[in-house]
Amino acid sequence: MPAPITPRRLVVIPTYDESENIDRVLDAVRSVAPEADVLIVDDTSPDGTGDLVRARSASDSAINLLVKPTKDGLGAAYRAGFGWALEHGYDQVAQMDADLSHPPERLPVLFAALDDADVAVGSRYVRGGGVRNWAWHRRAISRGGNLYVRLVLGLRVHDTTAGFKAFSRAALEKIDVLESASNGYSFQIENTWRASRRGLVIVEVPITFTDRTAGRSKMSGSIAREALSRVLAWRIAELRGN
Repeated sequence: MPAPITPRRLVVIPTYDESENIDRVLDAVRSVAPEADVLIVDDTSPDGTGDLVRARSASDSAINLLVKPTKDGLGAAYRAGFGWALEHGYDQVAQMDADLSHPPERLPVLFAALDDADVAVGSRYVRGGGVRNWAWHRRAISRGGNLYVRLVLGLRVHDTTAGFKAFSRAALEKIDVLESASNGYSFQIENTWRASRRGLVIVEVPITFTDRTAGRSKMSGSIAREALSRVLAWRIAELRGN
């Protein structure tokens, strides 16, 4: 019997001013998922993040760099990365942050979950998942935001704002990922919502999210407000049959 064929896998990591973290995250990903290629999508970081990745890629052909000329949001970076993945023929694509808040050691579990699902979500809010190093008010905001999204959109996924996910190629195509227009939290929500509405199988894999220890968070109040307003707009459009 022939050996099973391993899917071509890619891990997409967007960056902006992540020079303090980039070598660590690349080391971790290459260690736990050596069969996967890595694509860093850098928004022309002024701190030299792209130069560090370029140096690594010179000695490791699995590491790739896509430089965007402007900084126009997390969603735009992921759309560029997913477009690159589809263009280059990958079968499975994972997404994660560069600051090690998403545990790289869970990548193999995310990819394995795609054996029986279209989308795998690294979830803080299922049994076995959790959050480390967050203040109580940040935990409350995250929990409240997830509850709001689940109630408004009628989603069964517990971690609707999760940024640690894996998709099959077919799933990315079915949700028209390159046609999305949102950024930040709303980009994460939109892809899960589209997958749910189009009948795709979504599974949640427990992870422990750990707040960054180096560099600065890119989250802002405007990004959170965008998420709240877009979720409501999507639901209203659904109710109107648009």
